[in-house]
This record gives sequence, structure tokens and C-alpha cells, in this order.
Amino acid sequence: MEIRQLRHFMAVVEEGGFTAAARAELIVQSALSTSVRNLERELGADLFDRTGRRVVLTEAGRALLPQARALLAGAVAAKEAVAAVAGLATGRVSIGTIQTLTCVDLPAELAAFHGEFPGVQVSVKDATVGELTEALRAGELDLAYLAPDGPGLPDGLSAFATWHEELVLITAPGHPLAAAGRTLVRDLADEAFIDFRAGTGLESAVRRLAAHCRLERRITCDVTQIRLLVDLVRAGIGVAFVPRPIGEEAGLPCVRIRQPEPGRTVVLAGRAPRPRNPAAVALLDHLTGAAPAGAGRRGGRRPDAG
Repeated sequence: MEIRQLRHFMAVVEEGGFTAAARAELIVQSALSTSVRNLERELGADLFDRTGRRVVLTEAGRALLPQARALLAGAVAAKEAVAAVAGLATGRVSIGTIQTLTCVDLPAELAAFHGEFPGVQVSVKDATVGELTEALRAGELDLAYLAPDGPGLPDGLSAFATWHEELVLITAPGHPLAAAGRTLVRDLADEAFIDFRAGTGLESAVRRLAAHCRLERRITCDVTQIRLLVDLVRAGIGVAFVPRPIGEEAGLPCVRIRQPEPGRTVVLAGRAPRPRNPAAVALLDHLTGAAPAGAGRRGGRRPDAG
């Protein structure tokens, strides 16, 4: 049974005959009659009594009538639902992020996106890089901000934009390094460190930096929340490497690393060269076209095209 056949059936009912129905449907009468005959053959019953001068519904036709109306209404509703999503009157998009994201003010960008597309529901997931990567591959996320542990993304993922974040050493106020304002990584061997949880983009970047400089860090505490890390540094338990905006927002001394200059790459990634979800496409376009962070935003710069 085809929607087209039901539409032809309803046209005969509403127009009172095959000739008028064909004219209303903009097809020849023979084609409309064939369509209705095929429907009757499929249902195993005549739908119209054709013996008189006027076409009349049979009992089978009267039984089909409310069902045909409901099915056609459902088809129209389905088209409207798809059109609404395509036009972003409604929809859903899921995005993941590393906890220490600073190159983009994600809450502000999502607020702006919501203002433009208020009917689109946005789901946000904060997790480790590995967890976000698997969620992208499994289709649980449309987009994610990652800090890859290496020069490229895992197979099957595409980079839509990249940023570079500067890392600094934060210390408690009054720490000897705070007055200096800068240091070498090799001079930090006697410092106690607070580390972020394993598997995060920040931990990976710091681990690579320490390995490159052959620094054996003495880790006194490791945490899973960046705010706790900042509070522990403020309390004097140790020092830590963080993106510069985190230290500046916390009001802690930010000691610049003179050599090598530490940093990490952040990537806005997805599963394919272009998302299939219309809401994800709209969010991607918004995020990659967003202005660089400036006044009132966390530090960063316009993303490089992926």
C-alpha cells in the first residue's frame, strides 16, 4: 500500500468521481483508475460501487476511509517533522568537551546558539579524551573538543578546527617562583607538583613536556577537578601546569616557562567530514565561525580550519 494510492482514493471520495479526482491530482484519469484498482487488489475488496452514475463507497471503502485519513495525516506530519529539523525549528545535538577547555568560551557560545535556535536541545558531556573519542566513534556525540595525545586524531575522526593553548606554571602567592615570573623546566626538579587526572588532555600535555625535558616530577597530589587543583595550589601544597587563562582567572601567579615554550593543541572533532545531523551542522558552523576570544571571554584565538 502506497501513500500515493491512498491519496488517489481520498481524491475520488472528496471529488465525487474519477474524472474530477484525476483533474484535482493533475494526472490522467486512466492512471488514477489504475492506482485505485491496484489498491483494491492489494486489499482484496472493491472500495467503490461503480454501477451507478455516481461513484459510491462500498462497506470496505467506508472502513478504509478513516484509516486513510489518519495515514495521510501522519505522512504530512512526518514531512513537517523532518522539515522542522532540517529548518532547525527543533532537533538535538550532543557535544563533548575536556574539562580544562579555555580557547573557547563554550557556555557563551552555546547561549548564543540557543538564542538563534531555541528549539534545538543541546546535550553537553565532560569527560576524558579517551571517553570523548569513544563517544564520537559510537555516535553518542556529534562533536567534541579534544586535546589529542599526539600529532593527529584517531582513525575515523575529522578535525574541524584547531587551537593552540599556552601552558604556564601556577604557584601559591608568595612562592619564590612567583617573584621571578619565569623559569626553566629543568629548574623545577625540587618542586612538589599537583597533577590532573590521567587521560585528560592537560595531563597528557604535561607528561609529554616533563618527558621531553627529562623532569622527574614529585607529585604530591592528583585530582579530578580543575577547581580543586587550583585551590590546592593556592593553599601551597604544590605547583601545577595549566592553560594560562585558568591561572589568570584564579588570580594566581602565572610563571612563564622560558624553554621550551609549553602548550597543547585543542581540536574540535567529529566522525565525518561533515555531520549528517542538521542541528550538529548548525552548531559546527556557529563554533567554527565564532569570533576569537576577547574582552569578557577566556583567552584564545580564532580557530584554524581543520
